[in-house]
Amino acid sequence: KRLAFFSAAAALLLFAVPSRVQAQVDTGSILGTVTDASGAAVTGAKVTLTNEGTGAELSTTTGADGGYKFTPVRVGSYKLAASLQGFQTVVQTGVAVNVGENVVANFALKPGTVTETVSVESTIPVLQSQDASVGQVVDSKNVNDLPLNGRNFTFLAQLAAGVNSPQADTRGNAATGAFAANGLRPAQNNYLLDGIDNNSDTVDFLNGTNFVVLPPVDAIQEFKVQTSGFSAEYGRSGAAVLNATIKSGTNEFHGTAWEFFRNDKLDAADFFENAGNIPKGALRQNQFGVSLGGPIKKNKIFIFGDYEGLRRVQGTVATGTVPTALMRSTGFTNFTELLGQGGTETDDLGRVFAAGTILDPATTRSVTAGQV
Repeated sequence: KRLAFFSAAAALLLFAVPSRVQAQVDTGSILGTVTDASGAAVTGAKVTLTNEGTGAELSTTTGADGGYKFTPVRVGSYKLAASLQGFQTVVQTGVAVNVGENVVANFALKPGTVTETVSVESTIPVLQSQDASVGQVVDSKNVNDLPLNGRNFTFLAQLAAGVNSPQADTRGNAATGAFAANGLRPAQNNYLLDGIDNNSDTVDFLNGTNFVVLPPVDAIQEFKVQTSGFSAEYGRSGAAVLNATIKSGTNEFHGTAWEFFRNDKLDAADFFENAGNIPKGALRQNQFGVSLGGPIKKNKIFIFGDYEGLRRVQGTVATGTVPTALMRSTGFTNFTELLGQGGTETDDLGRVFAAGTILDPATTRSVTAGQV
C-alpha cells in the first residue's frame, strides 16, 4: 500500500512540475469588427468560425467595441457567420488563413430577421495591415506545380524577394536547398515544421543540410518565408524564417501516388566519357511514394500520412594514380617515374642529383649571390 501511495504521489508531482514547452507558430488568426448600417459597433453579436474542410466550429461574441478574434487558427479555408437578433445573418466563405497570417474579416449587419442570410465571397486583402513583416507564402499548388530537381521544397524559398542561392561550398549546402536571405549566411536561417524547431545543430553542418526533417513535396500544405520584420516569437533567426506546415485529413479522402525516375538509357554521355571512349556510368534513380488523408469520424477525428522512398544506383567516371615501384622503394624520395623523365638534375649550387628527388628541408639553405 505504501509503495502504491508513493508511486501515485510521484506521478502527480511529475505532472505538477512546470516544464519548458516550445510554442507552435505555424498558426494564424482571424479578427475583425461587426457594425450596423450606420457604422456603429455592434456588441454581443455571435460570430461562428467553421473549417470548410473538417467542419469544426468555434463561436465567440463581439465586445463593447464590436471586435472579435479567433486565435490560434490552423492553416486552411474557413466560413464565418455573424448574427444578432433584429439583423440579417451575414456569411463570408472562402476565408483563407495562411501560415502565421492575421486575417481581417469585418461585417456590416443590416436590419432584418436572423433567418435572412447575406452571403459574401471572401477576397484576398491587397495589404496585410496587421503586422509589418516582409515575406511570401508558397501554397500547395506552387509546391506541386513548379519543377523541383530532387523534390526538395526548400529550393522554392528562392521565390521570395531578397532570397538567393548561397555561395558554393564543400559541404553541399547549396545542393540540399540552403539559401541566403538579405546577404546573410544560410546558417542564420530558422527552419520550422508545423511550428516546431526543425534546425540541424550538427557542428559546421557536416551532413550538408540546415534542416533535420524534409517531408515529401506532396505532404506540404504550404510554407512561408519571412525575411525581415517578423515577430520575436520566432526567435533565433538573424536571416529568414522558413515556416512549413503539413497537410491534415479532412471530411473527404484525398491522396496522391508518385514515381519519378532517371535512367542512363535516356541520357547522353558526358564530355569525359566521350573524350575517353568510356561507357556511360550507370544511373538508375527512383523516387516513389504515396500520401493519404481523410476522416476517421467526420467532423471529429482525421488522419494523414505519407511515405517517400529513394533508390539510386550511380556509377562515376574517375581517373587516378597509385605510387610507382620506384617511389615506394626509395621511401617516396624519387619521383622520376612520376615525372616521366630520367637522368639527373643540377641545382643552383651546381650539385647533381637524380631527377625528381625531394630534398629534406632541414638539409637545405637559401642561395645567396656570390656564395657557394
